[in-house]
Amino acid sequence: MTVWLDRAGKHGEQEQLALNEGVAVVGWDEVPDMSQCKTRDELFQLLQQTYPEEKNKTLYNWRSQLWAFLHRWKKDDLVVLPLKHRSAIAIGRVVGDYKYRPQGPEGAYHSRPVEWIRTDLPRTAFDQDLLYSFGAFLTVCEIRRNNAEQRIMAILEGKKSPPPIEEPEEEIEEKPDFEQQARDQIMAYISRKFKGHNLERLVSEILKTQGYKTKQVPKGPDGGIDILAGQGDMGFDPPRLCVQVKSSDAPVDVDVLRALQGVLKKFGANQGLLVSWGGFRGAVDKEARQIYFEIRLWDSEDLITALLENYEKLSEDLQAEIPLKRIWTLVVEE
Repeated sequence: MTVWLDRAGKHGEQEQLALNEGVAVVGWDEVPDMSQCKTRDELFQLLQQTYPEEKNKTLYNWRSQLWAFLHRWKKDDLVVLPLKHRSAIAIGRVVGDYKYRPQGPEGAYHSRPVEWIRTDLPRTAFDQDLLYSFGAFLTVCEIRRNNAEQRIMAILEGKKSPPPIEEPEEEIEEKPDFEQQARDQIMAYISRKFKGHNLERLVSEILKTQGYKTKQVPKGPDGGIDILAGQGDMGFDPPRLCVQVKSSDAPVDVDVLRALQGVLKKFGANQGLLVSWGGFRGAVDKEARQIYFEIRLWDSEDLITALLENYEKLSEDLQAEIPLKRIWTLVVEE
């Protein structure tokens, strides 16, 4: 069994389609049906015909990825799909051969049927070296370093992941996603340092930078909320929020969302914010879309985004607890 990385669009444009329809997809929408390409040379010729202006080096890179998608993926191989729209990893199992879908949605013509086993695994469930592998810029690549298959299977089965068996780093053709790697490091640090009520404190401080007056509910029975927040000098002005914070690494289910919705009127709040460090199960996202203007969801990725956007407004004490430094780097695309 082999573990493959797949991406559903640079910005996750096709990830919901992939999860809903049980497929893995790749881009290269201009390329016609590739099922007749029985050799690497035939695939390369097809790419040359489709992209006559591209350099051969680029076409060889694309051929390597598409050949793997066409012929190297086997039934029962695992597929890892890092989600862009929420801080989670989806993992599935290949169940069929390549299929060209000319009538499919734009950007999903090339597909492989996949049975998605889990679509809500939090990024924090994976060690940093695996997240590095998940963060490669390649659309399709094999994940095999440091006994990756054994460790991923343990996470899928709800077991403790065995320690990595260090192996020499393999040379790769493209740079890893350093921005995502930096965010993963910050996420791992927050996960260690801000558990339980400390995460509530962090959320409260971020809300303050956004103009809210906040009050944390004392430890003990909280009636379904952890923070009360309102605008204005005294915090009386709308929007008035009830905030529930879950610091567990496990994704929360829809009952937590409904419970928060049920206590809004009790506290005279206009809206709610549900923060779950471990993310959300699929049913939560679906139901939350229906009450988008009443309750918003933050997973760990959303929380890190809010932290980075407001970091310079945080107190010196909190900045000292989370020591970050902004670094500008040049991004050159071929």
